[in-house]
Amino acid sequence: MVLCAAVCWALSGIAAQLFFQHFAAAPGILVSIRLLSAGVIMILLQSLIQGTKNAFSVWSHKKDRLTLLVFGLIGMLGVQYTFFAAIHHGNAATATLLQYLGPIFIIVYVSLQFRRMPGSRELIAFLLALTGIFFMTTSGSVDSLTITLEAFIWGILSAIAAAFYTLFPAKLLKAWGPVSVVGWSMVIGGVGLSLFHPPWFFDWSQGSLLLFALLAFIVIVGTITPFYLFLDSLRFVTPAQASILGSAEPLTAVLVTTVFLHTPMDPVQLLGSLCIIVSVLVLALRSARKDASGADKTASG
Repeated sequence: MVLCAAVCWALSGIAAQLFFQHFAAAPGILVSIRLLSAGVIMILLQSLIQGTKNAFSVWSHKKDRLTLLVFGLIGMLGVQYTFFAAIHHGNAATATLLQYLGPIFIIVYVSLQFRRMPGSRELIAFLLALTGIFFMTTSGSVDSLTITLEAFIWGILSAIAAAFYTLFPAKLLKAWGPVSVVGWSMVIGGVGLSLFHPPWFFDWSQGSLLLFALLAFIVIVGTITPFYLFLDSLRFVTPAQASILGSAEPLTAVLVTTVFLHTPMDPVQLLGSLCIIVSVLVLALRSARKDASGADKTASG
């Protein structure tokens, strides 16, 4: 389930790249359509499965309402818009890889917050990530960038947004569950973005089977399906193990964009991509060992 979710998320980025290649639209238009459509469908599904009261219960506490609004407008909207903007100015592979630097920014934040140096594994992951960025964006030459500056900036902003997205809603998720929090935050982010990029301003005269197929794929296969698969997988694996398997997302994005979309990526850039993926695995393996150690202690009493 984790692997299927990771592949679906990767293919969602590929579908977005194809959308921008074939249709005239700003990233904000696609993001508002994705957030509003996916958010409304998720809330409707929760209402049908768990009841309307359960689906709307997150709005019953004033403090949590404010937290949800902040998460929707900054966390959810931020991570979605920056990611799709990175695809728009570059391609799905580089956007996905740069967003996967999110854990590195979490390390930086935690280190500054607690005023301590990162551990050896964290430093190794940090250095691997920096090396990966250098190789992937310069192809080993300091004289030029192999991706546009806009794609690089949006990709880094996407990683920062992903770090915030991971850290900020912890208490909210524990209190109300991920389905409500993610569903409503998508609706909030979609409504907020629609004030600046209304979906109805999109030139729907471009309408074709390809257009609606890509939009349906992005919303259903690339958003709702992987979300539920990933959540349900946590009944069988730990979050750390899920993170390890989730590394299939950037790997899939790289393979599909280079093999099927013929996006050029030389051996040095591929090495950089590998460095970024390995940096994520180093951190995930560290978490997995901690989980295993905790389980052993619990089992031994």
